[in-house]
Amino acid sequence: MPCVIPDPSDEDAEPFVETDPTARYGRYADMLGSGSVKKVYRGFDQVEGIEVAWNQVRLRSFIDDGPMIGRLYAEVRLLRSMKHENIIELYNMWTDEETQTLNFITEVCTSGNLREYRKKHRHVSLKAVKKWSKQILMGLEYLHTHEPCIIHRDLNCSNIFINGNVGQVKIGDLGLAAIVGKSHAAHSILGTPEFMAPELYEEEYTELVDIYSFGMCVLEMVTLEIPYSECDSIAKIYRKVTAGVRPQAMNKVKDPEVRAFIERCLAQPRARPSASQLLRDAFFDSLKEDMVDLANQN
Repeated sequence: MPCVIPDPSDEDAEPFVETDPTARYGRYADMLGSGSVKKVYRGFDQVEGIEVAWNQVRLRSFIDDGPMIGRLYAEVRLLRSMKHENIIELYNMWTDEETQTLNFITEVCTSGNLREYRKKHRHVSLKAVKKWSKQILMGLEYLHTHEPCIIHRDLNCSNIFINGNVGQVKIGDLGLAAIVGKSHAAHSILGTPEFMAPELYEEEYTELVDIYSFGMCVLEMVTLEIPYSECDSIAKIYRKVTAGVRPQAMNKVKDPEVRAFIERCLAQPRARPSASQLLRDAFFDSLKEDMVDLANQN
């Protein structure tokens, strides 16, 4: 199917800054987001007629960092194998040798990340938070029961994305994910300090570190406060986390059901439930009751 690059002389057409080697995908100038490793631009799939996210990494920045480049390509390979409604989908990837950039096209979530979405919409019911939480757990269950097992290792509200018009949540940014196989054990220290489980610092952990991070995500969704924001250094966060001191944001959680659910997620590894177990938790029973009521009405 032919793809047409917008004509610069057409005043109504939005020009592409660049296109992929097949000319199917075009990149616009405006940025959707950026991180320490990559920049994400708004893009367009001319075949499907849909907007996409054009992720771009300048490999020249990491020319002396083989492990980092390896992680970047690992993210792309991981994404390519992921097929789940709560995981960001990868459509295409290529390396531009001339500009030394790794480019990959992923689906775009219309409302951005969950952190910014929650800040924008401050009045949200507990029911909505439960719906988002359940979808995050469904994505984690998919990763953790994948063969081989995959640990995200950097789950937080800035790399969980949402289509606000339908309330659909998707986990993204698998750049720090680890494929751990049958042992379910990993050893390197990576992640966002405020969301890192204590055992991550001890360099001996399993996929249950993602459950701890998920608990912190629920805390942020409920309180609109990033955990441990009272700390002004990573060292102070580390001391509190390893000592088992909860973030001050926990004091804002007045609902005993919510507080107990978060505490289950933050428990010691041996007592911490899996994603599959949490999906069966009584915390989500009210969502089932809503579905039963809806079925009865019909």
